[in-house]
Amino acid sequence: MKILVASDGSKNALRAVRYAAKLDKLLKERGSVTLISVHDDAGLRHAERFVGKKAVMDYLRELSESDLADARKILDKAEVRHDMIIRVGHVAREIVKAASKGGFEMIVMGSKGRSALGDLMIGSVASRVTTMSEIPVLLVR
Repeated sequence: MKILVASDGSKNALRAVRYAAKLDKLLKERGSVTLISVHDDAGLRHAERFVGKKAVMDYLRELSESDLADARKILDKAEVRHDMIIRVGHVAREIVKAASKGGFEMIVMGSKGRSALGDLMIGSVASRVTTMSEIPVLLVR
């Protein structure tokens, strides 16, 4: 089974990574786990005028790699084969797009990420992914 695990490095996201590792181990035919980190660049578009688009993209890539570092360690320790995807854009939309185009059979993610206050005001990424996705979404608490 191909599993896409969305992670922002939060405690809930890391619980989702651990759960995906257990799920992978339980399956008869072990598949693969792909970690995805998405950062929205909308708030940084103004900065592009001053530092350039490449600097902003490099910053977001480094941020994503940092967000995925602990998740990768968890999967390495569990001996789960994995890779990673880094995207920039609307977070929920990019997760769903990657899952669809990548032929994933399930999306696993934490029920709350780092932006809990923002979730109260504009709705959580998890609920948006659940609403937008045509493949199963497993939310881990």
